[in-house]
Amino acid sequence: MTQSGRSQIESKTMKTIAERRLHWAPKGQSERLEFTIRIGAPTVVEPGSVEFPVNEATGACRREYHGFPVKINDTIYVADVLQALQLAVDVDSTLKRFSDRYDFFFPTGEPYFASEGDASS
Repeated sequence: MTQSGRSQIESKTMKTIAERRLHWAPKGQSERLEFTIRIGAPTVVEPGSVEFPVNEATGACRREYHGFPVKINDTIYVADVLQALQLAVDVDSTLKRFSDRYDFFFPTGEPYFASEGDASS
C-alpha cells in the first residue's frame, strides 16, 4: 500500500539511506535532464500515526523522486520494515512503468536499461 497524503515519515525529516542520480529524456528527444531518487530509512508504524489500522510489525518506507516529471513522493506501508525497504528500493520496477514515455540513463550517458528504450531487462 502506498500513501502520498499524511505520513509518519515526512519529507523534511526523512533520513536518506540511499540515493541514485540518473537522467531522463522524453522518447525521441535528445535533451537529458537529471533526477535523483532518495530512499528513506524504514520504520515501524506507530498506531494512530496513520489513518488505517496497523499492528506492532507494520513497516513504512519513504521514497522521493526529485527532478522527474512524474511526482513520486510517497510512503510505502506493508507487513514489516524489511518488506517496506524492499519495495521502496525497487526503482527498476518503478522506472519501467514509465519506459513507454521516457528513456533513462546513467550520468555517464549509458542507457539505464539494457538498451536505450528497452525496459524489458
